[in-house]
Amino acid sequence: MHDNIPYFSLSQQHSSLKKELLAALEKTLDQASFCLGPEVEAFERDFAQWSESKYCVAFNSGTSALHIAMLLHNVGPGDEVITTPFTFASTSWAISYVGATPVYVDIEPETYQIDPAKIEAAITSKTKAILPVHLYGHPCDMDAILKIGRKHGIPVVEDAAQAHGARYKNQAVGTLGTQGCFSFYPTKNLGACGEGGALTTNDEALAKRAIALRNHGSYQRYHYEEVGYNYRMEGMQGAVLGVKLKHLTAMTEARRKLAGLYTEGLKECPLVLPREQAWAQSAWHLYVIRHPQRNALLQHLQENNIGSAIHYPIPLHLQKCYEPLGYKCGDFPVAEQVAKECLALPFFPELTPQQVSRVCEVLKKALI
Repeated sequence: MHDNIPYFSLSQQHSSLKKELLAALEKTLDQASFCLGPEVEAFERDFAQWSESKYCVAFNSGTSALHIAMLLHNVGPGDEVITTPFTFASTSWAISYVGATPVYVDIEPETYQIDPAKIEAAITSKTKAILPVHLYGHPCDMDAILKIGRKHGIPVVEDAAQAHGARYKNQAVGTLGTQGCFSFYPTKNLGACGEGGALTTNDEALAKRAIALRNHGSYQRYHYEEVGYNYRMEGMQGAVLGVKLKHLTAMTEARRKLAGLYTEGLKECPLVLPREQAWAQSAWHLYVIRHPQRNALLQHLQENNIGSAIHYPIPLHLQKCYEPLGYKCGDFPVAEQVAKECLALPFFPELTPQQVSRVCEVLKKALI
């Protein structure tokens, strides 16, 4: 009987970092700095430097960062934002929160990123922003997207929630558009012990407004120039993220090596494997394969005590909450096909080569 191989394990990561994490949390406890505070400020400085941005504004979640990004461009009722239907719901929530309408375009079959060739046809006089997602850690084709944005005078906001450390033509994602929005949900490449997010930008005015909006709209205490939000990052999360950030480069390299082992181990299988584009350096948030009998493969892995997951089984344009938008099955065939076939394999920095080998062997037995 083989040991269980989990789809994801935080306990292994936290075990190796426990001494550092507890010291950072104790320091925060002694300082009694629980809402923002010095640990969050230090993390903002460090993450800005690490992500090659001038400014970083920390939030209580990646969803909040996306919401504020829409507000920074004054997106509101009656406006439209072009984005992908194949991603986590938070991308579209940010558009809906401000009363705007998500306008979806299909994805590329090889990278699963928004297809730049389909964006321009979706632009109308109501389009106020383009919101691409660097899905699974692989960058979008940003030159093509930014060219469209410049042509039409439309800002491009990057959803980099899954792409900490990814690079597009050797430039850090999150620095290509007007802002980059990151999530620090525990399962992300850089994860908090709870919720967290950040917005990065090179625009000082946008950063200052974001800082005010996350703190009740206040530039000066008890003075409110616009309606704001309680989106502040907790001091404890800033402390945790400050510790983990020091290890993020090494963890990303571990992910790259594991991805290489999977690709080598599965190359003979009749699967669609993830592949980096020549201009991209993926952060490898997930290792996602495709197969027409995806559900049968998932069950086969389960029977062999191997975890796996589906991201995302129902594209956003087919979700009940967006029925009023009028989309129907068949509108975005690539996204719909990928949603039926994609399967994420066990993938986290502490996964061992031996575990990867076993996952590959189990899949081979089912497929070859």
